[in-house]
Amino acid sequence: MSDLRDELRETLDEAEWEWLIPHVQRDAVILVSQDLDLLDVGEAIASDNISSVQQWIDEQLLAKPSVIQMGEWNSDRQKRFNTLILQPYVLVQEIAA
Repeated sequence: MSDLRDELRETLDEAEWEWLIPHVQRDAVILVSQDLDLLDVGEAIASDNISSVQQWIDEQLLAKPSVIQMGEWNSDRQKRFNTLILQPYVLVQEIAA
């Protein structure tokens, strides 16, 4: 396992939607599909693996949260997400209810 992956693993956490709102307001949140491993995505972004990241974007597995999604989350401010901070971004993945 790489040192980068170990470093990223240490920053994995859970957060409530309420805590993520300031990051959304600065356009720094990236929603990661539940079909992907959050650490894999973080590692790809941190190591400039452009081909993987572009493929995930093309397949809509990585995206900015939509207005509809944010509206749903605003109605449930305790909604929880797995998070990975990768300056300047916060990668988030919905936790199934």
